[in-house]
Amino acid sequence: MTAEAAVVLCVLVAFTMALVWGLLVVAAQIQCVDAARTGARAAARQDPADAVVTVTREAAPRGARVSVEHVGDQVRVTVTASPPVLGGLPFEVREQAVALAEETVGAREEGR
Repeated sequence: MTAEAAVVLCVLVAFTMALVWGLLVVAAQIQCVDAARTGARAAARQDPADAVVTVTREAAPRGARVSVEHVGDQVRVTVTASPPVLGGLPFEVREQAVALAEETVGAREEGR
């Protein structure tokens, strides 16, 4: 009975750790989504590039990488982060947000 209890206890601890890590990954994913949206809004308002990166990094998980691209009249902000705890795993959380630059919104409506 003791051997079975020891095995079950080890399995329960491993399962609990996997659940906690999964929750931390989901939390990091949500932070990346929010950070990318915040950065896209700031870039769409034509904020300076340094300010966009700063605002995005403040909302992103610690150690996240931020990239801002201007493609035509759209702005794309990408946030990539490694999940917490088991950082040695080759696993990343990545989110993008795209926004239309505000200076082009009026131009499109006038062009109709």
